[in-house]
Amino acid sequence: MHFSKEHINALETRTRAHFINSLSGFKSANLIGTQDRQGNTNLSIVSSVIHLGANPPLMGMIIRPHSVPRHTFENIMQTGLYTINHVNQSIYEQAHQTSARYDKDESEFEATGLTPEYLSDFCAPFVKESRLKYSVKLVEHQHLAINGTEFVIGEIVDVYVDDNAVQTDGFIDLQAIDTVAISGLDCYYTGDKLARLPYAKK
Repeated sequence: MHFSKEHINALETRTRAHFINSLSGFKSANLIGTQDRQGNTNLSIVSSVIHLGANPPLMGMIIRPHSVPRHTFENIMQTGLYTINHVNQSIYEQAHQTSARYDKDESEFEATGLTPEYLSDFCAPFVKESRLKYSVKLVEHQHLAINGTEFVIGEIVDVYVDDNAVQTDGFIDLQAIDTVAISGLDCYYTGDKLARLPYAKK
């Protein structure tokens, strides 16, 4: 099949969204935990978390346009702190439910039955049920004029991961902790490891 730009633009809105969101392939499934200065907690699923560098350890993520209330983005801008929690097979349905529109005073933790957890005196909540999670401090934010999205960059502060997942060379085996991936907007996958290949040299 061939989809021209004109064909894509003519697709029904939701169909186009599913189609374009599927093009980037498997994406990481993460729950972003935040809290405002009044103590209201927020939890949202984000599939746009990307590695930006290891030294310093930086993660970036795209947040949709702030044309409607985006409690995650607002809380990050207010406090500068958030957590990133991998979604696993045991919680993917609850994680998906966090994408529903909840009021600011409604906690997605309570609405979905997930458990907020505070570690190492970090002010943003972790997801207790997540088996790989890390705290992040905001270091840079850029508004992308081309489509109104927000690019948030944070530096990793602390990482918490199941002992059995970390190999001797530092590699984290995501299959060992049942981490899931997302394709498109609503399809969740488990990952089967093919192989780890040696460092490529000429």
